[in-house]
Amino acid sequence: MPVPKSEFENLPPCDFYTPAELLEADQMYTVYEIARLLQGLEPDADIDHETEDILLDWAIPWVMTNADDLVVAEPRDEDEPGYYGLKE
Repeated sequence: MPVPKSEFENLPPCDFYTPAELLEADQMYTVYEIARLLQGLEPDADIDHETEDILLDWAIPWVMTNADDLVVAEPRDEDEPGYYGLKE
């Protein structure tokens, strides 16, 4: 159900990091690490599974929206996720 804007004290713009602002140029990141970075956490921050699922809901569309600025690497092992990094 929609809620009136007047019920909120603060309404900052919905700005997201650009890939260049978020990622180090010489590093590759999993979508899980990107999810943490988008929330201002360290890439290796210990978070519970439920929180990680919620963060992935933000990270996956971010990766898709910024795909033109990213490169992708296949998983190194069968049980490992893929990696994303800045396009040079």
